[in-house]
Amino acid sequence: MLFWFVAALLTVGASLAVLLPLARRGDDERAAESNDLEVYRDQLAELDRDAARGLIQPAEAEQARAEIARRILQADGRIAESTPKAPAGRMLPRIAATVAILAVPLVSWGIYAGIGSPGLPSQPLAERLAKNPADSTVDELVARAEAHLAANPSDGRGWDVLAPIYLRLGRYGEAVNAYRNAIRLDGASALRESGLGEATAGAAGGLVTEEARAAFARALELEPEQPKARYYLATALAQEGRTAEAKAAWQAMLAALPPNSPWHAATAQAIEQANSELAAAETPPAPGPTSEQVEAAADMSEEDRNAMIQTMVAGLDARLRENPQDPEGWARLLRSYVMLGDKQAASDALARGRQALGEDSDAARNLVALAGSLGLPATE
Repeated sequence: MLFWFVAALLTVGASLAVLLPLARRGDDERAAESNDLEVYRDQLAELDRDAARGLIQPAEAEQARAEIARRILQADGRIAESTPKAPAGRMLPRIAATVAILAVPLVSWGIYAGIGSPGLPSQPLAERLAKNPADSTVDELVARAEAHLAANPSDGRGWDVLAPIYLRLGRYGEAVNAYRNAIRLDGASALRESGLGEATAGAAGGLVTEEARAAFARALELEPEQPKARYYLATALAQEGRTAEAKAAWQAMLAALPPNSPWHAATAQAIEQANSELAAAETPPAPGPTSEQVEAAADMSEEDRNAMIQTMVAGLDARLRENPQDPEGWARLLRSYVMLGDKQAASDALARGRQALGEDSDAARNLVALAGSLGLPATE
């Protein structure tokens, strides 16, 4: 019952705050016009006094009197328009605004009465944090842990529990701080050091920085087979372009993993990606028309030139269908089709090249950039 009383009080207050100025607007306008009218009459009386004393010429006095009279007539007209007896058409906007203002709370109350829960007891943060952990959400559990650590910053166990939760939530900066506190208070362990390394890499956008590598190295000193540390150190090799070394490190890690390790899938996928990159690097570029050959064809007749270029382009296209892992070949094919004026074929080649090279690969992005420079939108 208290809820409905407070809600009604707030609704009435909000409605009056809007309606009262709306109702007073006409009175305010009439008061302003009346003040103007008094000013004009004073000016007229002062003009008559100046004319009687000879301070103003009769012709000028007559002109000034006519101007003041005109203003008095205009003010009288405005006062008449703002009175309640004004035509009904001038009152319609004010009536519509009043109805709309009153309708908003009524409709809101009706909807809330149907779908709301006014009888639900309030849940202050302190009470929610005091609930049984099994009945709490992740955010409530994190808030409870943060409140505890704010009061007990030397609780190493609390930081140790909170750090991996921050990591799973993607709050990498807070995870780094929590891992450092846990290591400072409870000492280093392979799990804490590898967690610190992962959080540091996450904070750097996935890049395994020198700081992250140092943490992973410390984890391996404490536990030589620590899977997270081994995986990320191999990832660091791949990020440096040392794909073969990274592949060997992942293969050695995969061979040592227990059968039920959750790192099996990620490691196998990393090896597969490394194989694809190594195969692309070892594949010789598909032959095709070079830019010099296409420019030399400019000296031929148009018919011969088009025939020669189309033959070379068709051969390049066929070879790329058999061996699509050739970024340079796709780039030459794209340039050739654009030079031939066949934008439809160029768009098709762009789509096939992106699919073959991998939509998210650097080679595919370079191909899209080339298409843009040639005036071929990637969305075509």
